[in-house]
Amino acid sequence: MAWTTNKTAKAGVLAILLMLTSCRVSFTMNGASIDYNKTKTIQIADFPIRASYVWGPMQAIFNNELKDIFANHTRLEQVKRNGDLKIEGEITQYQQRNKGVSSEGYSAQTELSMTVNVRFTNNTNHKEDFERQFTATASYETTQSLNAVQEELVTQMVKEITDQIFNATVANW
Repeated sequence: MAWTTNKTAKAGVLAILLMLTSCRVSFTMNGASIDYNKTKTIQIADFPIRASYVWGPMQAIFNNELKDIFANHTRLEQVKRNGDLKIEGEITQYQQRNKGVSSEGYSAQTELSMTVNVRFTNNTNHKEDFERQFTATASYETTQSLNAVQEELVTQMVKEITDQIFNATVANW
């Protein structure tokens, strides 16, 4: 009886080990779903500002954040040309508008918005190619000047837009 139980236990352990070594589970915490056997490189062009209203540092903040999100959350090598994936586009809109009115009839809150046009090319699967606009907004009290809050709000909007671009291109969300 002990011999049969011992043999059954060994067979069970062997079966579990075979299942564990034969199965491959791919799970990432950042949401990227990239087949690294096919896709190894990404080409990210600098996005120029084509908006009528411009804040100079916005272009560098955006371009750096976009490249950083792919560097930090994927194993893709960033290349200057001929990437398996290609992201290019332009910052098309940067504007502010009144969002809320106080009881005295004056503007109480201002909304800042930023829109980026993105062209994505997947050279390993052209069915995933797209051209799309991504927008983010942020608000501030009109008791503050735009100069006082602009860097913080632009950084916040850039983070939101680059997350949207990341999710649309490699996370398949």
